[in-house]
Amino acid sequence: MTILVVIAKECLPGRVKTRLHPPLSLEQAAELAAASLHDTLRAVMHLPATRRVLAYDGVVPPPAAVGWEILPQVGGGLDERLGAIFDSFTEPTVLIGMDTPQVTAALLAPVFAEDDADGASPVDAWLGLAEDGGFWALAMRTPRGDLIRGVPMSQDDTGAVQLARLTDAGLTVRTLPPLVDVDTIDDAHRVAAEAPHGLFAMTLAAQLAAELATHSAVPKGPRS
Repeated sequence: MTILVVIAKECLPGRVKTRLHPPLSLEQAAELAAASLHDTLRAVMHLPATRRVLAYDGVVPPPAAVGWEILPQVGGGLDERLGAIFDSFTEPTVLIGMDTPQVTAALLAPVFAEDDADGASPVDAWLGLAEDGGFWALAMRTPRGDLIRGVPMSQDDTGAVQLARLTDAGLTVRTLPPLVDVDTIDDAHRVAAEAPHGLFAMTLAAQLAAELATHSAVPKGPRS
């Protein structure tokens, strides 16, 4: 029995992906965040999880979350919110964020398959590191929020500190492939290139095309 959790915020202008503004407007940044969440939920919907939970900071869940359980996030810093999520469950739990829309079920498949590996040592935890120093996925066979609380979040050593916290507790940890999570417009372009057929890439392309069309339509003054 494995629980799959996606942690997300409601994609409202000014609340999500504000580092994309500029060059995107706050409305466009929210639209792109919504596309990222959509792609993430769609990518993992066929994984063999026994429960699918959206740990949600918001009021109106996204359409792609139909059929998912909604778990409201607690207050506090990200480490406290993640800790509370893991303390909510007793079964093996896999958590990912909404900022890696290029994620695929194949990337996470080893987390769900490791119990079936003949002769393999039990894996207590999995960690997917992000290229900016954070992490995009965290799984624990026995969920423990205390192994997350106090880890400094949104720093270039967050992933390293979280890995050390797990190993120092005596857990056997395996890592997942590193991914780019979307914070800046450069990140957005890289992720769109990695997953060109997703809603995220199509939304970004449409936004850029609309911006180009707007600038092209601006009348130019007479030449001197």
